[in-house]
Formats: sequence, structure tokens, C-alpha cells
Amino acid sequence: MALFGVYGAGGCGRGILPIVREQIGADDRLVFVDDCGGASINGHEVLSFDSFIADADAGKHICIAVANGLIRMKLAVQCEAVGLGFFSVRHGNCVQMDNVEIGEGALFSPYTTVTSNVRIGRHFHCNLYSYVEHDCVIGDFVTFAPAVRCNGNVTIGDGAYIGSGAIIRQGLTIGAGATVGMGAVVTKNVPPGETWVGNPAAPISAKRR
Repeated sequence: MALFGVYGAGGCGRGILPIVREQIGADDRLVFVDDCGGASINGHEVLSFDSFIADADAGKHICIAVANGLIRMKLAVQCEAVGLGFFSVRHGNCVQMDNVEIGEGALFSPYTTVTSNVRIGRHFHCNLYSYVEHDCVIGDFVTFAPAVRCNGNVTIGDGAYIGSGAIIRQGLTIGAGATVGMGAVVTKNVPPGETWVGNPAAPISAKRR
């Protein structure tokens, strides 16, 4: 029996765990991993991280279902330090086309699409109805909230967060650690670490003037 853990029992984790349940074997064990521990959510145990590590089941595997990329990065380091292996999650109706490379720990919700010639880093989150078009390069720990439209030849740096319904014009660069707000229409490059909102999207500081 293998032990599979979904790290995070919040909304993101509760949306991912049923997909994992469809992926793993009937004899495997599936739990939430969360700092609180000690409860049951949607019929599954919630173990603290220490309890998950100490559990006697062999073959432990974990995915990190926390929307905040910076927190996800810290949790990945914590898991790596104790030798945990990561697994990726992909709903059965997720579409992936030709010549796609995806790093470990990626989570793909229902109705997501990655077209051809795309490179995606580690621990990417692609939420409901989002797509990644051709020739995009996406870094590690990037989060797409629901219904993100990422058009062709876009580059997104590590740890960026793209809000629900955002549209990114083809050929642009979103810098590392940047945030694109919900419903934003991005028509220019977004520098690292900045937050852009609106249609057309602009930095928050400019919107307040």
C-alpha cells in the first residue's frame, strides 16, 4: 500500500483530492496533509506533516495544493529535506498536445488545456478552464486561477500569480513574483514583483494616481 498526501486541506486541496482519488490504485491510501491535522475532511484523514512522515506506510508521495506560490515553494523545500517524492495531478479531460514538458508536482484541474511546444516548470497550478497556448515558457511555482487565458509565446517567471479570468496577450513577459489581478487584460510586459490590474492592465500604483 502506498500513501498519497495532498498537502493543504483548504479550497485548493479539496478541489484536487478527488482527482488524485481517480488516479491512484484502489489499495492505496489517500490523506490530506495540513498543519492542523487530527480531523477528517470529505471522508479523508487529515494528518499533520510530522504524522505523515512518521506513518508506517511505505512509498509516500505528496503534491502541494496551496495556491500561494511562495508558500508552495517553502513547503516543497520542507518536503525535499525529508526525501519525499512529488507526484503530479491531471484530470482526465485535461488536454495536452505535442512537445509539452512539465516539471514535477504540477496540478491540472478539469477543463484545462496546454497546446503544443510548451515548457512548464515545477509545481505549476492550472485551475479550472485555464489554458496555455503554443510556445509559452512558464517558470516554477506559477499559479493560474480559474479561466486564465495565456496566449502564445508568453514567458512567465517563477512564483507569478495570474488571477481568475485574466487575459495575457501573446508575446509578453510576466516577471518573477508578479501578480496579475482578476479579470486583467495584459497588453504590456509586467516587471518582476509588481501587481497589475484592470483593462488594459497597469500597475496598482499607476491606477491610484
